[in-house]
Amino acid sequence: MAEPLLRALMRVRALLLDEQQLVRAVASGRQRGTTPAWRRAELRYVDLKAGPHLQIVTYDATQAHTQNHAVGEAARDAVDALLDVPFGNWHIETLTEQHQLRVTKKNEALLHTTPRQAAADVDRGHDKTKERLLAEDHPVLRELGISDVQGRIKPSRQAKYRQVEEFLRLLDASVTDAIKAGHLRRPTKDDPLRIVDLGCGNAYLTFAAQAHLGAKLPVHLTGVDVKQQSRDHNTAVAERLGLDMEFVVGTIADAELAQAPDVVLALHACDTATDEALARADGWQAALVLAAPCCHHDIAAQLRKARTPSPYAMLTRHGILRERFADTLTDAVRAAILRLLGYRVDVVEFVESEHTPRNTLLRAVRTGGVVKGGSVRKEYDDLVATWAIRPHLAVLTGIADGGATSPAEDVPADA
Repeated sequence: MAEPLLRALMRVRALLLDEQQLVRAVASGRQRGTTPAWRRAELRYVDLKAGPHLQIVTYDATQAHTQNHAVGEAARDAVDALLDVPFGNWHIETLTEQHQLRVTKKNEALLHTTPRQAAADVDRGHDKTKERLLAEDHPVLRELGISDVQGRIKPSRQAKYRQVEEFLRLLDASVTDAIKAGHLRRPTKDDPLRIVDLGCGNAYLTFAAQAHLGAKLPVHLTGVDVKQQSRDHNTAVAERLGLDMEFVVGTIADAELAQAPDVVLALHACDTATDEALARADGWQAALVLAAPCCHHDIAAQLRKARTPSPYAMLTRHGILRERFADTLTDAVRAAILRLLGYRVDVVEFVESEHTPRNTLLRAVRTGGVVKGGSVRKEYDDLVATWAIRPHLAVLTGIADGGATSPAEDVPADA
């Protein structure tokens, strides 16, 4: 029987704050017409040296974020904040019962309670071994100098290892979801998934991607870099590791591949090199694109020369704020252009900001054809006109001239 949502959430609140009875709780889904800040949240009590705490693990599109809140006021505040998130479902396990709350389309609650059929297995330990996508003693990590000869991550390479792990989680989830949705073809042994890493450099992430994905799917990865030295070094490493990879010399804009790739990676390509990588991905009609931009000089230089529109002068008056705003504007424009080119785009955190200031990643999945009008086009045109900018990616793809270089059909504006 449906009941007012607020009343049901108050009952959920009491269950979550019962330190002696709660085993585990999970929140997921979304209420109609809303977009929760988290796609999932998990709650349980843990015993720390400082005493019992409520542990809340929240998940965004790419990462898990864990926080521990002391039992009492801190836990109550954390639970209240989480109950304000418009999740569509709550599943709560206690020692004696299981509770399932579902929010209806009318924004009412259906709360169903059943007795447990067996005793609950309660784990209040805090330290759990985190599942690693590449074990610390993996041959790739040893070969790249991230692990030592004993298979332990070197203290000086901990940040690099975290970057590798977070990238692999993003890549794995993106490829898996795109295949399931039918946007990315399912590879075979005779026709493996073709991935290209544009501007691969020393190819830390390239090798990691091949090692991890190649263990699950038929994959052939190509690295592109302008330096012959990088090609020679990376080819030798791939041969020693026995990985199905190749490396070619060339610029991002001009490198020649034997076949168009299914997936394009561009990780920390500087300034307009990211635009060149995105343009090439569009030209290849790549099904999946992951780009982590680096510096953003082009738009920043245009902002310095242009008159700041009213009433935004305070955004560009100070140099450091202008540079940060230029970063945000650049990636917002790139995401908009990719949407116009027929991609569904997410802008997500690559690596937590405490590890690197360059932690934004554009994830784009081709879902349709070029958008030639509608609200998406109008929003883009209004944005670039307001700030008097001419994005390099728009020039490369033809978007700046009101069209696009890709031969494709119109799709709805909300694609």
